[in-house]
Amino acid sequence: MSIKNLDNMILSYLAENNSASPDALAEAFDVSPSTIRRRFCELQDKGLIQRARGCAKLRQDNNFTQSFTFRKHQNSLEKKRIALEAIKLIKNGDVIFLDGSSSAYFIAQYLAQYDNIKVFTNGIDTLSLLAQNNVKAYSTGGMVHKDDKSILVGTFAERLIDNIHADICFFSAHTVDKDGNVWDVYEDENSVLNHMIGHSGKSVFLCDNSKIGHTAAFSIGKVDNFDYMVCDVDVTNKIKTGRCNVIICPSI
Repeated sequence: MSIKNLDNMILSYLAENNSASPDALAEAFDVSPSTIRRRFCELQDKGLIQRARGCAKLRQDNNFTQSFTFRKHQNSLEKKRIALEAIKLIKNGDVIFLDGSSSAYFIAQYLAQYDNIKVFTNGIDTLSLLAQNNVKAYSTGGMVHKDDKSILVGTFAERLIDNIHADICFFSAHTVDKDGNVWDVYEDENSVLNHMIGHSGKSVFLCDNSKIGHTAAFSIGKVDNFDYMVCDVDVTNKIKTGRCNVIICPSI
């Protein structure tokens, strides 16, 4: 087993089980406890986990921009449920925008089943996943974000997007407040996303329960301006959704 695969398995396990000891993970993955302890040290150094009393759990810190690897494993079951419901809006032959969010990455996992689709994304990990699954994928181009190395931003990306019309755009955000205002932490990422939404026939906001009820630095818009909002819980009594079609995922 490669180190990368083992690290991903550890992060997935912690996302689903909150915390774990080296002995528990060693038994689960058929490796030695000392191997797990070494991986704990590396993952802690990368800021992905925190350790206490010999056990490890995913790092929860709202004051720093979490890495894509962390975000991909955070609320992964909820993001999977949302993705499985959201892809029902896709048709064979569609042109699709995916933003660089971890929620959109989960959409990418299920696109190989559709025929003759074209996918444009500013997510570097998402682009790689699509290529691995033999989905026709295009990069928006642009500059690698100075803080979030998993996304492409800038006027180069925006100009390319302006020359494309997508049937549907899937995206997420950092948070949405009770008044239905949608927020994110990067102004330049929001700019790319707004170009995607503006050149799409339908916009689909992917929103798991961890995003509800907060604010961040930069506004993307209001839920009322989007065509669909796909959630893992009923949010209609928590935020103002206006004319947006809210889709609540069934349990899996």
